[in-house]
Amino acid sequence: MMQDSEFKRSEPGLDRGRRTFVGLAGSAAIGLWGLCRFGEVARAADASNGPVDPLLATVERTSDHREPAIRRPAQDEEMRRKLARLQQRTGRKPNIVIVLMDDVGWGDFGVYGGGAAVGALTPTIDRLAQDGLRLTSAYSQPSCTPTRASLLTGRLPMRSGLLRPFLPGENEKTEGLGGEITLAALLGQAGYATQAIGKWHLGSSTGAQPQNVGFDNYYGILTSSDDYTAWREPWRNPEIATDPARTEWASKGEIMAIVEGRSGSPGKPVYPIDLHTVRFVDEKLTERAVGFVESRKPEDPPFFLYLATRGAHFDNYAHPDFSGRSPARYPYKDVIQEIDARVGQVVEALRRTGQLDNTLVVVTSDNGPMAETFPDTGHTPFRSAKGTAYEGGVRTPLIAHWPGMIAPGRVSDGLFDLMDLFVTCLTLAGAGERVPSDRYIDGIDQAGFLLADAGQSARRVQHYWRNQSFMGVRVGEYKLMVRHQEVTSPDTFPYESPFQSSVAPAGSGERIYNLYVDPREQHAMLPLKQIHYPTLAAAAAQHLATFEKYPPKIPMR
Repeated sequence: MMQDSEFKRSEPGLDRGRRTFVGLAGSAAIGLWGLCRFGEVARAADASNGPVDPLLATVERTSDHREPAIRRPAQDEEMRRKLARLQQRTGRKPNIVIVLMDDVGWGDFGVYGGGAAVGALTPTIDRLAQDGLRLTSAYSQPSCTPTRASLLTGRLPMRSGLLRPFLPGENEKTEGLGGEITLAALLGQAGYATQAIGKWHLGSSTGAQPQNVGFDNYYGILTSSDDYTAWREPWRNPEIATDPARTEWASKGEIMAIVEGRSGSPGKPVYPIDLHTVRFVDEKLTERAVGFVESRKPEDPPFFLYLATRGAHFDNYAHPDFSGRSPARYPYKDVIQEIDARVGQVVEALRRTGQLDNTLVVVTSDNGPMAETFPDTGHTPFRSAKGTAYEGGVRTPLIAHWPGMIAPGRVSDGLFDLMDLFVTCLTLAGAGERVPSDRYIDGIDQAGFLLADAGQSARRVQHYWRNQSFMGVRVGEYKLMVRHQEVTSPDTFPYESPFQSSVAPAGSGERIYNLYVDPREQHAMLPLKQIHYPTLAAAAAQHLATFEKYPPKIPMR
């Protein structure tokens, strides 16, 4: 907890943070600053362990490089007791499996109101949710590369510098997570075996590949699914697909194959990808994941398996066994049913080998659906889609399953950022002390939230970014947007293109949305919700002040 002297020493930086927020949010923040001093928020701690109104909750910052959180000592103690009993019973730390899907919408799975209602059945994932915890306010970044970077580092893309997806030809020229410390590296130091399988999209140069940033082994695709296929499609790029010379040129844009690599070496192509073989990629990834699980012996160290699917990123190519089998009979829906079955294969392998009870399984998505590929795309009930800071771009499904550790049938609207997995997994692995102290960590320890039978989120504030632009915050059901995005433009295709949206200049007018009564963010209510503004403005100012002591790698805009 910050002492008074620490708070006083920090005031100059906070004043700069205030000025930054004023520049972003408009001059109205000046008169409100005295009502929402950052120090008063960060010094207090909430010892209550029952339901707490996030709008009224106080938070504690345990150190200046860690995101402040709501203290919940009773549920943290329950979490520690559960982990101690597990250790006593099994003699080992838990395994961790994170399944990260691609462009899957919040409303695609049956337990989120999708499933049969949107033409794709998801019985495996629905069952995991029914037997575990389903979060309704889990958040990613607006697109794939930033989300993957933030999940693996516990840091916002503004801090790592990975703000947008790499494009063909860029992947091999980037250092990726160079200079960052990954969850895999820290778990490896704690004695875990670490395996990455599937989509990477954090750089394809040798030093940027997963096996060289903390994972022991890697098997997967280094970049995005469409990089292997879009230029081959005659309907999309006939000037390439029908011209042999240009086809040869395009084929050199990336390593057009699944690659495999061990720590210290470059990945080697092992399975070429074209318009036919792409249909078998998720099958290949799942076979490798199942093989990894089955290879583990009781005397082996615990493991961290990071499994990132190829589907359902555009274009969608279902395995022949699943093609046309969904009720909708659209390729995207077929792929959703396929990856649901693939998750089932991994879970069954854990069950068959007696490891399921000692394994946390998390299933989530890297962002919202890709609107530009409509009608062959995912479903979200929220505003807009991938590429935006509106809820449709960053609100994702998240299911946490762990028999005997996570009470079944739980549903929570508590805030959870995918960055929180970084700190949370380290705590569950008994390696919380390994969280880096030489950089700002945006992730919050949510182990108590996951494991306490009536756990509540420790996160009070959700921050929204889009590339280099700070967009706003959410506290409770209220969302303050200090900037907004325009998704319609006369020179984009399609005409409404969230992924090609533009951010309006600072000072264009803040907006407050009540996400409980207006989840589609269609009715900005700032004039009617003035009493909420100081609290939301304080949360934004507090966040921006952290960039003074810990400057970002890339300037804000």
